[in-house]
This record gives sequence, C-alpha cells and structure tokens, in this order.
Amino acid sequence: MIVEGDFRPAPWLPGAHLQTVVPALLRPRVQLPLRRERLELPDGDFLDLDWAPAAAGPVILLLHGLEGSSRSPYAAGLMRCLHAAGFQALTMHFRGCSGEPNRLPRSYFAGDTGDLEHVVGVLRGRFPERPLGAVGISLGGNALLQWLGERGAAAPLTAAAALSVPFDLDGAARRMERGASRLYQRHLLTRLKRALARKAGHMDLPVDAAAVRRAHTFRAFDDAVTAPLHGFAGVDDYYTRCSCRPRLQGIRIPTLILHARNDPFMSPQVIPTAGELSQDIRLEITDAGGHAGFVEGWGRYWHERRIPAWFDAMTGM
Repeated sequence: MIVEGDFRPAPWLPGAHLQTVVPALLRPRVQLPLRRERLELPDGDFLDLDWAPAAAGPVILLLHGLEGSSRSPYAAGLMRCLHAAGFQALTMHFRGCSGEPNRLPRSYFAGDTGDLEHVVGVLRGRFPERPLGAVGISLGGNALLQWLGERGAAAPLTAAAALSVPFDLDGAARRMERGASRLYQRHLLTRLKRALARKAGHMDLPVDAAAVRRAHTFRAFDDAVTAPLHGFAGVDDYYTRCSCRPRLQGIRIPTLILHARNDPFMSPQVIPTAGELSQDIRLEITDAGGHAGFVEGWGRYWHERRIPAWFDAMTGM
C-alpha cells in the first residue's frame, strides 16, 4: 500500500537540503545514557550493541546508516523517542562502526543480512515473551528490508520500519554524482576512506590502494573496496544482489516505510511502485523531508512520531 504521509515541513526549513543538513549538523546532542555490550561472532569478529536504559516494553532494534552509529543524531533521537514510549531500544553497530576497527578483513555493506540474523536470534532467545521489532535508516533500512524479503513469513519479528531507504543502490549511487548531492558523496567517501585507512593499519586488505585513491564516487569506491571485501564480482554484482527493491514482494510482516520524494540521496525513480510491494508493507511518501530529516518544527521530527506510533499499534502496547 502506498499512501501520502502527513508530514508538513517546518516553514523555516524549506527544501531537501535544509531538511537534510540542519538536523544532521545543528540538532542538539541530547542523548540517553547507553550501555555497551560486545557480541562475539562465530567467525571470530565482534559486534557492539548500545542499549537504552531498561524498559519493560517490546524490544526494538535500530540499524544505523552509512558510517553512522548510536551517536548519529537520527539514531540518538529515535532511540530517545522509542525509550520514552516504553520500548526497550538498542542500536546494532555494523562492523567497524562502533569506534573500533573490526578484526577481520571485511567491513559491512548494504545487503549485510548475516549479522542482523545473528543479533535477532540472540534477542529472540533473551526475550522470548516480548514482541520484537526492528527499524533501519538509509543503508540500515536497505539491509533490514533485504533480510525481511529473504526470510518471508519466517522472519522472527512482530513488526518493522524503515526510513529513507536507497531501494535501488545503482540508481542512488548515480544520483549522488549529480548537483549538490556530490557534496554528500564527498563527505561520506572521506569518512569511508579514513575508516579504511584505520583498518589497513591493523591488517592487510585485499584491495587496490591506487584504485581507492582514485575513487571519487560511490560506484568507484564500492568497486574497489566493498565488492572485493565481501565476495562480489564487482560493483554491478554488488548493487544487483543487495538492492532491496526486488525483495519487497517477499516481506510478510507488518512493515512501515517512510520516504521523501525530494530525498537528495536518490531520485524519485528508485521508489518502488505499489505493484512491487507485498500486502504487508505500508509505504508513506511525502513531497518534502530530505534524507532522514523530516523536521516538523523546533525539536519535532515526523519519523520520531510515526515510528513509535507504528510499533505501538503493531505490538499491542
């Protein structure tokens, strides 16, 4: 189902870029006290989880975006709102995103569903009687929807939500090569290359250092780094196999997706049509909102209103 979302942008933040940049850079950093837990993985690596203070409600797992963490403004804000609504919220850091390089010569990627599967299994074992949900933002949203499509009716979640998802990785990457979106690309590539350099200081990596230096687009970086680190034949193989758009028909649990047509990280053409959605998906689209912005007013964000309300309705709180 596709419906128009009820988001109304703050009058003083018109346009996609202000909606995207202002909450990312100027939002007050008021955060919950978080408890870190390290999960040892079967392959010898680790994942770090950041837990909000204990709550008795359903457990909601948050998946951050590219080079994000629990301290990213969008993640911290959503964790705070979920906690205030009575949920037990926690953030799963993708490998290498918690402030310390991971141990193995690999990183994370947009279709990285294995670690999500492992963490959900751990949570299901610890909280067998509680409803369990997950919310993914941007790259984390793509990984979540990919996993849900793969698992179908066997997905051990009560409900899910996703925000500002790059449904078609190739289309999103090409959009980032045009206009002002190149500034976001440059910023994120700088962070990715710094993280790669830190990791290379600890181990040998099967990547071409010269190709990494030449990479000035996401496509080039993913071809030089993401694909070889994670067993893909190249960037096109990676984007084809890891874009969640073809998997949406397989989703069989209640799933809310929030998306803006003016998201500067991707063109409207990446947004799936109603025929591409399973009957369990509710896609709420707005004309405005930017990328994971959705600022309604001072200290008020649409997704921080809609997502807790969705989980409240779906989990029977």
